Amino acid sequence: MNRRRFSVIALIALFISFLGAPLITRADEKTPEGELRVGMEAGYAPFNWTQKDDRNGAVRIQGDKAYAGGYDVQMAKKIADKMNRKLVVVKTEWDGLLPALQSGKIDAIIAGMSPTAERRKEVDFSDPYYESQLVIVTRKDTKYAKATSIKDFAGAKITAQLSTFHYDVIPQIPDVNKQEAMDNFPAMRVALESGTIDGYVSERPEGVTAESVNSDLKMVEFDKANGFQTNPEDVQVSVGMRKGDSDMAQVNQTLAGISQDERVKIMDKAIKDQPATDETQSASGKKENVFVRILKQNGSMFLRGTGVTLLLAIVGTTVGTLIGLLVGVFRTLPESDNSAKRGLQKVFGWLLNIYIEVFRGTPMIVQSAVIYYGIAMAFGIDLNRTAAALFIVSINTGAYMSEIVRGGIFAVDQGQFEAAHAIGMTHGQTMRKVVLPQVLRNILPATGNELVINIKDTSVLSIISVSELFFQGKSAAGTNYMFFQTYFIICVIYFVLTFTATRILRVVEKKMDGPSAYVRLDDVDVAVGEDK
Repeated sequence: MNRRRFSVIALIALFISFLGAPLITRADEKTPEGELRVGMEAGYAPFNWTQKDDRNGAVRIQGDKAYAGGYDVQMAKKIADKMNRKLVVVKTEWDGLLPALQSGKIDAIIAGMSPTAERRKEVDFSDPYYESQLVIVTRKDTKYAKATSIKDFAGAKITAQLSTFHYDVIPQIPDVNKQEAMDNFPAMRVALESGTIDGYVSERPEGVTAESVNSDLKMVEFDKANGFQTNPEDVQVSVGMRKGDSDMAQVNQTLAGISQDERVKIMDKAIKDQPATDETQSASGKKENVFVRILKQNGSMFLRGTGVTLLLAIVGTTVGTLIGLLVGVFRTLPESDNSAKRGLQKVFGWLLNIYIEVFRGTPMIVQSAVIYYGIAMAFGIDLNRTAAALFIVSINTGAYMSEIVRGGIFAVDQGQFEAAHAIGMTHGQTMRKVVLPQVLRNILPATGNELVINIKDTSVLSIISVSELFFQGKSAAGTNYMFFQTYFIICVIYFVLTFTATRILRVVEKKMDGPSAYVRLDDVDVAVGEDK
């Protein structure tokens, strides 16, 4: 019995090792020679955006079939060409750019980032490659559209992007109703259109873009005396690189060779070339349903995102259920008679309890950031995004499923355990042949619920820039400026996925239950006897 008991421990350890294998396959990986990996959101037009082809000099996004375009991409191409390297665009969430750079996942940040004093503590910045001014984007139908000074926004609900200096200057507005910062521009534009806020602080290129593609929005500019008071580095945009990077001198040399007139031309072309402008122009020439237009423009992105979401949810739920079964079985084992093995059993049990409590007691979005960025910064291990996402969803689901399985095991009548032991079955045989078949049926509804939750909760993996459905939808909304319509399409896709999964699982439940009406074997024997 002891041998069987500890084979469960070995199985759990082997399973965890198998899950961890994909995480170390790229340990200490450096940028391949001849490449320059540049991180950007690809959702902050006109600095950077996502599109479906390579028009207007767009560059293929790493690990995706989509392309990145915009002012930042064109500047990155000039820098890469000067360094005789191939430009590789790594699409990364704004909050993940600095961790990605520090952990070595990217070589540079070229994403409209200002070289603030706070950021300079963490990374080095090049000479500025663009200089802009702060504006406030508001709705055209409000009194704030006629403002000429930031004082005219007194009492207004104003916000800005999280982790930017834009948010820090809001208190300069007298009696402002400062709102919580938002993590991206699409979210702010949705809030503005819905009336949740009265405006958001931005830079002039983004304001020009918002105004040009959405007739309901208005960019408010200010002269020097009536605008925000900023330091020169606040309105400058620079290339971010790791501390002491020897390539910084060559980057500055390249930027010095690009005249101010050329920079203005590149920015003007970026504003003109962005996909949202193309859609606005085509809409003015031909009436087309907006949802059809969005699907034509971004349908392939949504399809790929849906595939990634299903992969993460199905694999994560399946592996998590297996983890839950192994952990659940282990936690029902009787104590060993051997003191050494009993001590090992207790230690392993404590470790499992810690695992369960930690992963049930912390949000998946936090777990994702800690595992993906924290491990890279602490141990120098470069994790594959998809493998890391599968690992995160699996172990998170496993923590919940272990408690569900434990409850399912204890729900089985104690008399069945006693009866099995009475006929000579070991604990392992009892679990395999008597208990677990009942447990699997009992936990099926809860397992289905976990699958539905995982389909929706994979959206938090956008924090590590996994190209699942929500991440693709957010990129599309940041490019086409049709936020309600884009997110409505994403909402419908999520509903179809969850509804279909629920219905399939109910069919499986009915199959496992068997027919609702059946004839007992002894009744059949009696009927046959009567015929004779």
